[in-house]
Amino acid sequence: MSSISICSMKIITAIGLLLVSVHLGHSLLIGAFNIKSFGDSKASNATLLDIITKVVHRYDIVLIQEVRDSDLTATNKLMQSVNGGSSPYEYQYIVSEPLGRSTYKERYLFIYRRQAVSVANSFQYDDGCESCGTDTFNREPFVVMFSSNTAVQKFALVPQHTSPEVAVTEIDALHDVVLDTRQRLNTNNIMLLGDFNAGCSYVSNSDWSKIRLRTDQSYTWLIPDSADTTVTHTNCPYDRIVATSDMMKGVSAGSAQVFDFMQAHGLSQSWVRIGLASLGFSILNIRPMKLPVELSYC
Repeated sequence: MSSISICSMKIITAIGLLLVSVHLGHSLLIGAFNIKSFGDSKASNATLLDIITKVVHRYDIVLIQEVRDSDLTATNKLMQSVNGGSSPYEYQYIVSEPLGRSTYKERYLFIYRRQAVSVANSFQYDDGCESCGTDTFNREPFVVMFSSNTAVQKFALVPQHTSPEVAVTEIDALHDVVLDTRQRLNTNNIMLLGDFNAGCSYVSNSDWSKIRLRTDQSYTWLIPDSADTTVTHTNCPYDRIVATSDMMKGVSAGSAQVFDFMQAHGLSQSWVRIGLASLGFSILNIRPMKLPVELSYC
C-alpha cells in the first residue's frame, strides 16, 4: 500500500526555510512557511530572493503566507527567479485576493511544479459579512484542490494564518471550513496547514476543549503540542498540520518531525534581528500510487 509521509521543521531564518532528510524520487513534497511581510522590499533583496528560490525548488507545492503584495509585483519577481534558476521544473502559482478586515491585508500564495501537480479547483471561503462584523476569520482560507499521480490523486489544502488574539476562535472555525470544502469539492482528502498560533499564550491547555478541530477524533494533528516551531527563544508549537481521516489513510505513522534549518546550516540570528524571521514548518511527502509497500522516510 502506498502512503503519505509527513515531516515538519523548526521555524528557521528569515523565511522559514524547509528541508527533509530524504527525498524519494517519485514522491510529492508539500511545504508551508510564512515569509514575514513578503512584498516589494523583500523581493528586491537579491540574497533573500535567492534563498526563497532555493527553498521553492525543493518542493512540488509550497504555501507561502503573509504575502503583502497588492499588485503581485513581488510575486511575479519571485516567479521569475524560481523559473529562471537551475531547476529543471516549471513552476506556476495560484494566489488569493488580499485578505483582512483593515487596510493591512495578506494573501495566501501556492507555488507548484507544473510537471507534478495541477490545480483542479479552488474557492475563497465565505465566513460572513466583514462590514457587518459577523465574519469569523481575519484572513479566511483560500482552499485549493490539487490533482497528482500519487496515492492521493486529488486533495484539498486549506491554509490558515490566524490572528493571535483570536486564534482559538479561528482554529475552531476551521472545522466549518472542512465541512464546506467537503461539500463543494466532493472530497474528504483534506489537509489544513499554516501558522495557527496554536500554542503558548494564544492557545492554552484549557482552550483545546473549545476547538472542534481538536475534539473531533476524525482529525489527526501531525505536529504535536510539544513541538517548537519558532526561531526565537520561545518554545511554542504555533505551526500545525492537521489531516482528515481519509487523508490519514496514507500517512506513515510517526513520520512527523521537526528540523532546525538555522542550526543545521549555521545561519546567524541576524536574520531574526533584521525582522526577517518567520514561520516555516511542514513537509508532506505523498508516495506514488504504484509504490508496492508502505514506507516511512523523513
